[in-house]
Amino acid sequence: MTEREFAEIVNDTKGIVLSAIEKHLSNRFSHAIDDVVQETYLRAYRSLVNNSFRDDSKLSTWLYTIAKNECFRMDKKLSREEIKFQKSVEMAKLSGQQGTEFSTDIAYLRELITQLPEKYRSVIELISLGFSEKAIADKLNLKRGTVKSRASRGREMLQRIIQGG
Repeated sequence: MTEREFAEIVNDTKGIVLSAIEKHLSNRFSHAIDDVVQETYLRAYRSLVNNSFRDDSKLSTWLYTIAKNECFRMDKKLSREEIKFQKSVEMAKLSGQQGTEFSTDIAYLRELITQLPEKYRSVIELISLGFSEKAIADKLNLKRGTVKSRASRGREMLQRIIQGG
């Protein structure tokens, strides 16, 4: 598979892929459309290079299915991140911020994030803005594993700050 051949496939199928994403990705996660498109074509490319596409269906149908499945994966992933964020907000409330408005909770968390060392703060800030791990890795020129570990350690540090120790 040459670069030119794959570029033609992308050009011929981008409408179908975007249609699948529009239909299957939750509206609240629309900021992740680029990530879903990229993952769709990455999976397709790998399969085509490995001769895993069996020609049981049209290429466009196959790509639609990949895009649909990527939407489901992204919805699950971002939903988990929302839950983690909500837990952080609840922890902030329990640490003396009870009765305040949500915007105050957000401001409180942002204040706590500024206390983190830079390498953790930059990752946590981008996560709070809705960036995917891959996008953060690209933006900060890090490996995805590094982003994952810094996010995890950053969250742990935030929990210790919130708990007062």
